[in-house]
Amino acid sequence: LHKWRLKRGDIIGLTNYTNAIGPLTYLLVFGLGVGLLVFAFVRTRHAVKENKEGGLRFLVLNVPGILLAGVALTFIRWTVLLLPNVLDIADKIRGVEKTRDLFMQLLQEAFTTETVLAARTTMFWFILAAFLAIAVTLYFWRTPKTLQLEFEFAVNWFLIGVGVILLVYVYGEMMTAYNTAVQTGEDPGFLPQLISIASGLILLFIGWKLWHRAEDQPSNLMFLLRLGAAMVFVVGGWIMIGELPVIVAAGDPDLWVGLRATLFYALGTIPFQLGISIFLAVLLFQNLRGSQMFRVMYFMPYVTPVVASAAVFRQLFSNRLQAPVNAGMRLLGLDPLQWLWEPKGIFQLAALKLGVTNFPEWAAGPSLALVVIMTFSIWVFVGYDTVIYMAGLGNIPRELGEAAEVDGASRWQVFRHITFPLLSPTTYFLTLISVIGTFKAFNHIWVMRLDAALGTTDTFSVVIFTEFFEKLRYGYASAMAFILFAIILALTFVNNKVQGSRVFYG
Repeated sequence: LHKWRLKRGDIIGLTNYTNAIGPLTYLLVFGLGVGLLVFAFVRTRHAVKENKEGGLRFLVLNVPGILLAGVALTFIRWTVLLLPNVLDIADKIRGVEKTRDLFMQLLQEAFTTETVLAARTTMFWFILAAFLAIAVTLYFWRTPKTLQLEFEFAVNWFLIGVGVILLVYVYGEMMTAYNTAVQTGEDPGFLPQLISIASGLILLFIGWKLWHRAEDQPSNLMFLLRLGAAMVFVVGGWIMIGELPVIVAAGDPDLWVGLRATLFYALGTIPFQLGISIFLAVLLFQNLRGSQMFRVMYFMPYVTPVVASAAVFRQLFSNRLQAPVNAGMRLLGLDPLQWLWEPKGIFQLAALKLGVTNFPEWAAGPSLALVVIMTFSIWVFVGYDTVIYMAGLGNIPRELGEAAEVDGASRWQVFRHITFPLLSPTTYFLTLISVIGTFKAFNHIWVMRLDAALGTTDTFSVVIFTEFFEKLRYGYASAMAFILFAIILALTFVNNKVQGSRVFYG
């Protein structure tokens, strides 16, 4: 390490995030802080319900919890203060002979600066107080439940601390940005816009709560509640739609184009991929003649090196007249296409074929180049999904289908009412990994993308890679990677809530 040349940049707060997604950053960080506070409240309420005998013991056990949370927060503070001093060693050894002794001396100085020592002392006192508090509580209540409650309270108080820090921090960042905009004469109107979007989100949440609360009510009250929920949905959606485009326009256009391409890619691959897979799985599960050979054939694309298969696909869908796909189209009397070289959307191309020239850009759909990449992805992963579905079919008792057929059910009815519901755990698993996989897909897209497609095939991961390795904007690319992680996490949470509750495990 003594020869390192790492040089840190200035601490710029949320600047990279605001450059990427605009003022929406403040709303998301504020929502994260509020979410942590709400999550801590829910956990605390759950602990209170499970420990009804609480009383004084319940309150006393919060003291070690607060101190343990303080240990975690002070450790984070000590690390944040220490890290810049360690990274600054690269500047201090510039122009001098880099020796191990010099490096160890500077490293020791980094650990013994005034601010770092003060933070370490504070952390030490919190650790000592936490151990004493735990020892005292265990002396009076020597049960395993005591330690469990203390650590649960520690997590709750830690979440509260982080949530409060985030709220205070994002408020300071917002005020700094607002004052800077006022001083430079720019439009500081993002605060009302953020308030409007937050109001719309709150109304949507209220509408969702009303809609679900109506399920357990009498018919007349259920109708009124759902009518009110629908009205709240409309108002909340109208408020959001009015302000969200303005906020989005303040972000990085490349990021939003990449996100749109990623959404097109996910929506254009996952339904077809799973639909074809379940069809093939049911077909191959019938033990037809030659089914073993077809199982191997369908799985081969998945085990083939993706770079090699993507390169072959790129040649198949070349824009040359002699390319295999274009040659086949010419034999059928169809016009050859540009394929991976085509930046126009498929609906726009269809409209042009029908003579419509003023087709709106927002309805153009995914580019033809992206559709080719979608086709490749479906071709690769259908085999894997088919194997997983066949494993799921193997866990379904044959007696259920045979009994239904004896009662007069057709094969479609058996599949619709027995096989498909019992495959819901498999479908849930494949949907989950498919959503995550499409949002982080990179290798084959990078091999098949072309400059002629004008960036219409650049998904979110490709945009991050370009920012990092071509534009050398390391901090900005890292911020975009965190945004992608947040999107994947949110989609996973939504998928778990929507589809996870409908899974039938038998």
